[in-house]
Amino acid sequence: MVRRVIGLLPAGGQATRISPLPLSKELYPVGFQTNPTANQTNYQNQQQQHLRPKVVSHYLLEKMHLAGIETAYFILRPGKWDIPAYFGDGAMVSMNLGYLVMGLPYGVPFTLDQAYPFVQDAIVALGFPDILFEPADGFISILARQATTGADVVLGLFPTDQPQKAGMVDFDNRGRVNLVIEKPLQSNLRYMWAIAVWAPTFTIFLHQYVSKLKEINDFSYPPELPIGNVIQASIECGMHVEAEVFENGAYLDIGTPSDLLLAVQQLSNQAYNRNS
Repeated sequence: MVRRVIGLLPAGGQATRISPLPLSKELYPVGFQTNPTANQTNYQNQQQQHLRPKVVSHYLLEKMHLAGIETAYFILRPGKWDIPAYFGDGAMVSMNLGYLVMGLPYGVPFTLDQAYPFVQDAIVALGFPDILFEPADGFISILARQATTGADVVLGLFPTDQPQKAGMVDFDNRGRVNLVIEKPLQSNLRYMWAIAVWAPTFTIFLHQYVSKLKEINDFSYPPELPIGNVIQASIECGMHVEAEVFENGAYLDIGTPSDLLLAVQQLSNQAYNRNS
């Protein structure tokens, strides 16, 4: 059975580390694109003047589209209406985009569970719309691994020397994940996960996990429940979680001022070099 793939983009954060902002952080312009309506006459000479800002979440949607993902949902915090106003129905990125409003503000698992009725029979591709990563074919690789192995979850791994900012992953030489630990102060582990795909088995596990917490009203964990904790819980319950390592990959979260500055510098330089 060939299942459709649906992208999920949790956009429930308040961007407190880079506040105040005049817009949702997912719409922060970090690079440039060529205006698709630009006049093609004397294009080479006029190309630079037709550059337009490119927002951070556009890069993620492009990578999903490259992997053949036709439909994706942003899951929004109430008030972030500028995101649907900007992307609309998704024609800008040649995708079908929908928008869901999150319910409980207790972390990414609760945010993602808002999409349960829409994705329970699909393969889910998870990406964070305030994060930039390479390679461009990352989703192609992890979807292929899931199809080959039949794994419940496949994590895309990137090298990092900042474990305190990431979900660190321990895995064996066959790529089977043994442990996901969120933001340890110190770690001998070398790889963090940044993107993921999963089968309906994990979608159901996530839904049941969140539903149980709602039922017992257990919202005592500070301050938000990480999705990595749910993935670890699934491993402990016997689920099959695989790792796809991007040894030469790169990952950049724009959620801090220093990393936002780095992203703007890098992508602006790339646009200038392409168009000079």
